[in-house]
Amino acid sequence: MLPIQEIAKKAGIPLEALEPYGNDKAKISCAFLKEAEKNPVGKLVLVTAITPTKAGEGKTTTSIALAEGFGKIDQKALLCLREPSLGPVFGIKGGATGGGKASVVPSEDINLHFTGDMHALTSSINLISAVIDNELFQGNELNIDPEKVVWKRALDMNDRVLRDVLLKGNGAKSPERHEEFQITVASELMAILCLARNEEDFLDRIGKIIVAYTYEGKPVTVKDLKITHAIMKLMKKALLPNLVQTLEGNPCLIHGGPFANIAHGCNSIIATNLALHLAPITVTEAGFGADLGAEKFLDIKCQEGNLHPDAVVLVATIRALKMHGGALFEDLATPNVDALSKGVVNLEAHIENIKKYGVPFIVAINHFAQDSEEEVAFLEKWCEERDIAYSFLDGYLKGGDGAKDLARQVVRLLKEEPSFYRPIYDRHMPLKEKIFTICKEIYHASEVQYEETALKQLEEYDRLGFSDAYICMAKTPASLSDDPKVLGAPRNFTVHIREVRLSAGANFVIPLTGNVMTMPGLPKVPAAKRMEEEPW
Repeated sequence: MLPIQEIAKKAGIPLEALEPYGNDKAKISCAFLKEAEKNPVGKLVLVTAITPTKAGEGKTTTSIALAEGFGKIDQKALLCLREPSLGPVFGIKGGATGGGKASVVPSEDINLHFTGDMHALTSSINLISAVIDNELFQGNELNIDPEKVVWKRALDMNDRVLRDVLLKGNGAKSPERHEEFQITVASELMAILCLARNEEDFLDRIGKIIVAYTYEGKPVTVKDLKITHAIMKLMKKALLPNLVQTLEGNPCLIHGGPFANIAHGCNSIIATNLALHLAPITVTEAGFGADLGAEKFLDIKCQEGNLHPDAVVLVATIRALKMHGGALFEDLATPNVDALSKGVVNLEAHIENIKKYGVPFIVAINHFAQDSEEEVAFLEKWCEERDIAYSFLDGYLKGGDGAKDLARQVVRLLKEEPSFYRPIYDRHMPLKEKIFTICKEIYHASEVQYEETALKQLEEYDRLGFSDAYICMAKTPASLSDDPKVLGAPRNFTVHIREVRLSAGANFVIPLTGNVMTMPGLPKVPAAKRMEEEPW
């Protein structure tokens, strides 16, 4: 690895703007963030993917490989990624810094403690909870109804038993009540970190967070608790973007890490804006498939950050498409053009969705050694018959050399095809209408069914003045529908909404569909156990 000072120089960041964390990572000062805004704005490229499968799609690997590919063709670009959560690191994924020769480093540091951002968030979230319960114990001057405390404690770890806990309380002053933890990256505070434009905006947003309701139904906010400045002290460094490098020595900003299935799935607006003012091309990603991360990037982040996306890279693999066509994971090494021909409908559905936003796109196909010549020929022909730009890449094995064609094609796209970006819904539409628009236009559902609790919550949020809020759907990432077992491209199904939550500081409401959980669990054999065979 190169010294972080050299990486900063490549990115156009002066040494006095760096706050080094060792030799290989640094934060970037608040003063420079403001200074950089005087520079012109570059092009914005979003990397997203088809519906994920067990076979893996390699969205982050593709994002990194594309940045490396730009370096190989002498095109300056900056990469913007999300911070990994310890939950997936020790759960299923085992890391979120790319793979093979398309990685960001120091990978282990980034995956674990990094620069302490996740710890600052977790501490801030739980400070709010501690102050709420102290308020109840110390006389309850705010008249909080203990049964209407909506703020949830958090932990950046998959711990399923925390989905339902009993707080013993302190007698009449603070009676027993049930509560649930959520994973840190699904919290409203993480969303606010990633949607805030600067320190002042962050401070304003945290003050608006609704943490509980009084016995009369009046909202109680963090500002009412009088701890906004305490949170700012905890979060001061966490608000600053982190600078690291790729294996080939290209700069990368990593900042913020909300989940895309239960949060909005994009890195921070602060980091993205900085990159756009430092480089002619910024590459960023959004979590899970395009029905989740890309939808929220295009409908929430771009509107809130006044961003104009110029191109979309839609990642797919032949392996994953075969699974969508009915092939078993154990049989993916066997050529199966029939399964591929059936599974390609999932890619087609995501392409259809991206077109609705008016942004030019290219399909990036992560190449595997097991891909047969017949399968490659089928997918090439399928794309060509539909006049769809595509590129096979080998970033995992070859780094930037394996993504030069993709990089050249993205440059061509940016030069030749203008973006007519538009969100899928108007923010001023009623909440239920916005929800239905996403379910119909992006998931391809025909109906939305609400449980009584959800309907009452929507009525309450309208009453409180949040009818113009964005919609941040919480849905399984494993299917376009709300049923994780349904692969391919289902249509004309019903989306079931059991609950709707409000994130007032982030300015969005969160409809919870199906059985999606805000505190994930570990798999039978978590990645933490697989690490037993690795040198510590």
